[in-house]
Amino acid sequence: MEKVIANNYGSFEVVFHRGEGSRLYDVDGKEYIDFVSGIGVNCLGHNHPALVKAVQEQAARQIHISNYYNSDQGLAFAQELLAATGMERVYFGNSGAEANEAAIKLARKYGWLKSQAEGSGKPRNMIVTLEKSFHGRTLATLRATGQEKFHVPAFEPYPAGFRHIPAGDYSALDSAFDETVCALMIECVQGEGGVNLIAPDWAQAAATATRKSGAIVICDEVQTGMGRTGSLLASEALGIQPEIVTLAKGIAGGIPMGACLWRGGLRDVFVAGDHQSTFGGNPLACAAGRAVLSQLTSAGFLQRVIQAGEAIRGQVASWNLPCIREVRGKGLMIGIDVEQSAAQVQKDCLAAGLCISTAGANTLRFLPPLVITDEEINRGLDILKNILFS
Repeated sequence: MEKVIANNYGSFEVVFHRGEGSRLYDVDGKEYIDFVSGIGVNCLGHNHPALVKAVQEQAARQIHISNYYNSDQGLAFAQELLAATGMERVYFGNSGAEANEAAIKLARKYGWLKSQAEGSGKPRNMIVTLEKSFHGRTLATLRATGQEKFHVPAFEPYPAGFRHIPAGDYSALDSAFDETVCALMIECVQGEGGVNLIAPDWAQAAATATRKSGAIVICDEVQTGMGRTGSLLASEALGIQPEIVTLAKGIAGGIPMGACLWRGGLRDVFVAGDHQSTFGGNPLACAAGRAVLSQLTSAGFLQRVIQAGEAIRGQVASWNLPCIREVRGKGLMIGIDVEQSAAQVQKDCLAAGLCISTAGANTLRFLPPLVITDEEINRGLDILKNILFS
């Protein structure tokens, strides 16, 4: 296959043509069960009628205008999203990394204003993140990421002002927070780090330590938010009530979009000119976001996500295969540790008609559409089972 797109992704040779629900079809007509959903983006699956209708109707009216002006779709989506999440302000961008960049800038400005008011002479610009975290691929979000493999020397120097601590380590909380810290930034489930669950008790202790030092809590919900773990925000289950939340991935069902939401004392920290985006929150993306949010908040939707996740984890665990070390996850964000190369299992599954992803050398990661059916679950797991048994 001729290479015309930069090979930044190590993409497989398959070329997809269309999708329907939790199924994809390549240019030769072969069908695949989709347990990736665009890395958690296609939360309503492929070609969902409500999403397609919203995008088609909005494209016929208006696609983009500029943030010099407000759009009816942008205002409506902002109001609906804030009401659903309990936040007070929202900034719309185009991706998770952009949402996290906004959160970093917002937290640092808050910290700067606080240090000015305190008169301590020490700037509050340090952000504490977790080991095994992942926050994006811009220079700042790479440095925020607590995995050395992402800190490639060729891209140095990275921005300063980030400190990493181990999740679950209570002793680390005693020394991590001082008068230089402006925020704790935490994923509610670590996705790229291996689908690692964060214990609520530790998360609450970390949030308490953060606020005791005068800092705030940021929840990076780029992957966990928008229903992925069975609640609209995964931070709800951790019980930490963050001051800032970042969203992307599934927020607009496939249209590029990210969002940074905040509340409380940060309400009016950003002023005109502090942070902007040309495409952020354009009417097309906001119309898609409204359609997605309407589906996610409909009766029984999130309960079905919980049930589907339990069904997948239960089936895989019931196989009692020696090559499976652990099955874990929350909602439809699932990690399976295996003895063999996860990349090889991923490749073999693709050849057999199942799309999965990985999260480390030996971890398979499932992020299927939130609308996946029992039939699609069973078909996908049958393929995986045959691969692991072979």
